Amino acid sequence: MIREKIKKSIEDALKKLEIEAKEIHLEHPEDLSHGDYSTNVAMVLAPKSGLKPLQLAEKLKSDLSKGLQKGGFIEKIDIAGPGFINFYLSPEFFNESIKEILERKSDFGKNDLGKGKKVIVEYSSPNIAKPFTIGHLRSTIIGDSIAKILEFSGHQVIRDNHIGDWGTQFGKLIVAIKKWGDEKKLNKSKNPVKILVDLYIKFHKEVEKNPKLEDEAREWFKKLEQHDKETFSLWKKIVDWSMKEFNRLYGRLGVKFDEILPESFFEEKMREVLEEIKNKKIGQMSEGALVIFFTEESHLPPLLVQKSDGTSLYATRELATDKYRKEKYGKDIVIINEVGSEQKEYFKQIFAAEEMLGWFKKGERVHISHGLYRLPEGRMSTRKGNAVWLEDIVNEAVKRAGEFNREVAEPVAIGALKFNDLKRESKSDIVFSWDEILNLKGDSGPYLQYTYARARSVLLKAEQEKIKPSTIYHLPATDPERLLYRFPEVVERAVREYSPHYIAIYLLDLASAFNSFYNEIKIVDKNDPDSPYKVALTQAVSIILKNGLWLLGIQTPEKM
Repeated sequence: MIREKIKKSIEDALKKLEIEAKEIHLEHPEDLSHGDYSTNVAMVLAPKSGLKPLQLAEKLKSDLSKGLQKGGFIEKIDIAGPGFINFYLSPEFFNESIKEILERKSDFGKNDLGKGKKVIVEYSSPNIAKPFTIGHLRSTIIGDSIAKILEFSGHQVIRDNHIGDWGTQFGKLIVAIKKWGDEKKLNKSKNPVKILVDLYIKFHKEVEKNPKLEDEAREWFKKLEQHDKETFSLWKKIVDWSMKEFNRLYGRLGVKFDEILPESFFEEKMREVLEEIKNKKIGQMSEGALVIFFTEESHLPPLLVQKSDGTSLYATRELATDKYRKEKYGKDIVIINEVGSEQKEYFKQIFAAEEMLGWFKKGERVHISHGLYRLPEGRMSTRKGNAVWLEDIVNEAVKRAGEFNREVAEPVAIGALKFNDLKRESKSDIVFSWDEILNLKGDSGPYLQYTYARARSVLLKAEQEKIKPSTIYHLPATDPERLLYRFPEVVERAVREYSPHYIAIYLLDLASAFNSFYNEIKIVDKNDPDSPYKVALTQAVSIILKNGLWLLGIQTPEKM
């Protein structure tokens, strides 16, 4: 990459001046008129050199101009402000980058950062018998995008959906069904999960009047863990009702998994984990419960792995899951959990416990956290009945998109929902707003889809006019060209930081530059000798938009 060549040239120039640099920052100026790359190295290292920043910048510029500009890819180097060194790439460089894009097509932007590496990406992971809400959307689409980005970078990716189908909440639900439910009605219902949610909410309202219901729920869950026939049969129905709805929504979102192993799959495997914890003397009995205590330096609270009544917890099942994964996929596997930021401390506990057990080393377990969707008045809660159902949002998005174009309403609606989330840094919370989440205009998914469709329309017109793309140019570099070559850099950053929003922001910049280019210049013109080059540029833009939107899990309709 040209970035690495420039960095190496700066390092060599500094060595000649006997100045050592631990790290050289090379950034893209926000304003393209300030160059294609900029570094503040002269200001950072001036104190070491005994020179003023501008003096050091001048010396570096002199040396860099001799080397870099001879290579043909740097048009000029200048100094700005208190000592910034700005690099302007040459038209020849941009020409070569377009050639590469047209040659590599769907492979452009790929890298080998993950070559030979295996990674499990766990995401979505909804709980059975609870609604698939707007809150589940974040993990589902962020995790799906991260899996795509890692795959694009050479990793062998296993997409895992760890369904929550075990735990005390099923005892609560069974109590509710027995007391206030109707199994026949549930069997016939087109949407049984909504009935189950109503029953779950009712349980929590009733428990305020009758706390003994909690004891009943614990007894039912104990029966479930003991594989009581009646309890197990009812639990199985609850799971089947829920999975039917989940799979329908995954289909609409275009999200797939390589492995869907629910918590119940690991029920028999938990005993081995508990025995290993005891044998390695990592856990201690405390008031009848098995607890893992951590060092004072870690500042982590104890991790409960078995209750005093002998039943398991989510942490028990988490440990059993990771032990199974390690045994199945080998010692070098890296496991990523894309889960909400409210579980940050919990995952620190899990990672610490797994290191104590000798299963994983630091860095082999990764928690990618995301903020929550919140209502203006506070947090959503299934118990309180104020959660926003995802299917209601999808249906409303499709309805609004259909007002513009019915033929592509579904992919445009899904694109709007996904991009509204992925354009943000995932760690931040989002205050839910119907108008914002269903935004079909401005900096949105549909805007990018429309730009792609516009580029494809131009290419179709060029084909009809028999104007073939050509990389023979006579034009000075345009703004789209000065963004196209950056795509591989953006992908690399997204991989290293597990952050799809870098790709989303870059695509918006590229789309804006291309649309300005489209509005200012006639691209398809038989009488224009530069028209073939403009067509090649348009083709390159369409390739990058398609590749980038694929990484975000967003479809690219040919027409809109």
